[in-house]
Amino acid sequence: MVVENVRRRLLALGAVATTGLLMAGCSVNVPDPAAPKPSPAGSTLSTPTITPGHDAAAVAAKDLPLAAGGTLVPGEPVTYASRLEEVPGWSVVHAGLQGENRYAKADGCVALARITVNQGPLVVPGDDVASTKALFQYLDAGIDPEKLKAATLRWGQDSEKPQRSVELLALESASTAGGKPASVMARLFSGTASSVYVSIACPDATALAKAKADVQAQVVIVPPS
Repeated sequence: MVVENVRRRLLALGAVATTGLLMAGCSVNVPDPAAPKPSPAGSTLSTPTITPGHDAAAVAAKDLPLAAGGTLVPGEPVTYASRLEEVPGWSVVHAGLQGENRYAKADGCVALARITVNQGPLVVPGDDVASTKALFQYLDAGIDPEKLKAATLRWGQDSEKPQRSVELLALESASTAGGKPASVMARLFSGTASSVYVSIACPDATALAKAKADVQAQVVIVPPS
């Protein structure tokens, strides 16, 4: 299944960061081993720095459509915060593992959120749409980028202010023989050369719709300082 290939290829990025080699055993679509590879975020992100002239609060106070990726300055990556485990039925499988949190729901759904950094080789300067399509195709060359659809997650972290949204691209996959319906939402921020990846897989379409609503309400993408 395409979504499963995407998930596995993303996990492969984290597994080989220190060697510079990609060993994705689930797909024959392996990039040139000599080409530079994106690197996963560690379990602890570095201390944020303040960029002179950059108003991070102003950026966080507005929606971030795909066309507005240039408002994020190079340096610190985006991060995320999640309270999904506080929703009845959800629990944490692991947290902070190479920038990844994984969750399970009592009805059989599984969700994953991950931040990956140093993705310069995939970046199309100033174009988050093209960069994100490149990310999807890097993870699975069989993906048709024209079938990706717009999706949103929450943006910013201050719950006392009006909620804002950040736009991503999404790949939806219906149930197939031996597989589960799934949804993958991702965005490669060209300005920071970092990406956010969120995937959800469930036993059926009804459960997936409910799980996706939980994720979109509880997972917040946090802009750099």
